[in-house]
Amino acid sequence: MKKYNVAIVGLGFGAEFIPIYLKHPLANMYAICQRNEKKLNSIGDAYGIETRYTDFEKLIQDPNVDVVHINSPIHLHAEQTLKALNAGKHVACTVPMATTVEECKAIVEASKRMGKKYMMMETVVYAREFLYIKELYEKGELGKIQFLKASHQQDMDGWPDYWPGLPPMHYATHCVGPVAGLLRLEAEYVSCFGSGTIREELIQHYNSPFAVESAHIKFRDSDLSAMVYRSLFDVARQYRESFEVYGSKKSVEWPLIEGEELVVHTAKKPEPEIPSKVPTPDFAHYLPEEIQKFTTKGVYDEDENTHLSFTQGGGHGGSHPHLVNEFLQALAADRDPFPNAPASANWTSVGILAHESALQGGKIIEIPKF
Repeated sequence: MKKYNVAIVGLGFGAEFIPIYLKHPLANMYAICQRNEKKLNSIGDAYGIETRYTDFEKLIQDPNVDVVHINSPIHLHAEQTLKALNAGKHVACTVPMATTVEECKAIVEASKRMGKKYMMMETVVYAREFLYIKELYEKGELGKIQFLKASHQQDMDGWPDYWPGLPPMHYATHCVGPVAGLLRLEAEYVSCFGSGTIREELIQHYNSPFAVESAHIKFRDSDLSAMVYRSLFDVARQYRESFEVYGSKKSVEWPLIEGEELVVHTAKKPEPEIPSKVPTPDFAHYLPEEIQKFTTKGVYDEDENTHLSFTQGGGHGGSHPHLVNEFLQALAADRDPFPNAPASANWTSVGILAHESALQGGKIIEIPKF
């Protein structure tokens, strides 16, 4: 059984994945890359990883590297992905795929031209809540799907670098991914409205005034549409990544408060009996035994080392080992991972173009074919 030599780039959030690759039967946790040499050596020593790079360019020139898993800041995703693909490496990259539609197109083309796999590591479509709803759908319990809705609300005051003032929809894959991913739908066009206004010192970073952006997505060759909404600043809301599905037999709604149970509505019952709270099962049994434990806990030894996105995101629904497993299994079977490059480009472009729509008062904008 071939093992793939994995190199992880970026060791903030990226360090969450090191122990998973160390344990996965298809992976050899081969190399790590981080500009800060002190941090690089600290993590390398902690996990016994000998091959270390402070220079991304040198890493992708290493002929032993099969897979590059990118966890860099958002503005580096497209550049590093393209360089790694063109160097003949398979690429997994944290969200979003890129920051422009043109970059999304370039990544799809490079993946195809080089014959290398690309996967955007979208956590929500491997979170236990999504997997539970997907199981209900595949068993026929939801009936005909009639509508999908998702949100991602977060208070990002105090986040560093490029985050202040970021247009809400520029980081929309956590809510676009599940509404498109459940039925493997392709977004055809989008219309989005901005609402409210953030502080002047935040607006100046991206010339984006909106406190909230809410978008409607129409899916290609489907009677379905979805609504997604996002906020990042100056909106009072506990962190929430919600995903809701309305079917003819059953519907599933996200709790209003983090940590509470999903609500399942069942049609044709007496009105008081329609809703019921349902605990979400874990789906560790989908995984190789060696990495099943990682669905229910973070991998850091100490709380103070846990990355803020992991803490605020409630551990991302146990998704990390599922993401790793999907990518490695796809490589082993020589199939496309989910989401592959075209799907990742579609989801990412929905957010980019939704913001453009909001700036134009809700204008309908077509999503390019990838």
